[in-house]
Amino acid sequence: QVQLVESGGGLVQAGGSLRLSCAASGRTFSNYAVGWFRQTPGKQRDFVAAIKGSGGSTYYGDSVKGRFFISRDNAKNTVYLQMNSLKPEDTAVYYCAVDRVLLRFVLSSSDSEYNYWGQGTQVTVSS
Repeated sequence: QVQLVESGGGLVQAGGSLRLSCAASGRTFSNYAVGWFRQTPGKQRDFVAAIKGSGGSTYYGDSVKGRFFISRDNAKNTVYLQMNSLKPEDTAVYYCAVDRVLLRFVLSSSDSEYNYWGQGTQVTVSS
């Protein structure tokens, strides 16, 4: 069993920055990729970014490339999402999730490949 707790969300003006954290417990964290997804009411959950267990490889959704950066500190069992140049369209609930596959070779953008999820943290970007 894995428990994930997101934090760091809030209200920010367009052009600003936020850093989200995802703290994990209950599994050998460094063996699993972690992804960030986001969702707005009435819409499907969208892929934001993912990072391999080692932290050596990352993958980003097209809408956030060059603005968002994912990283992890396995000693702290924590994954971060640094969000810069925020836009109103980035407003959503952000979720972190742990990959269901041990030591996955190719990072996935599909939410069906992640089987443990946090409760989400709201990010609101005002124009």
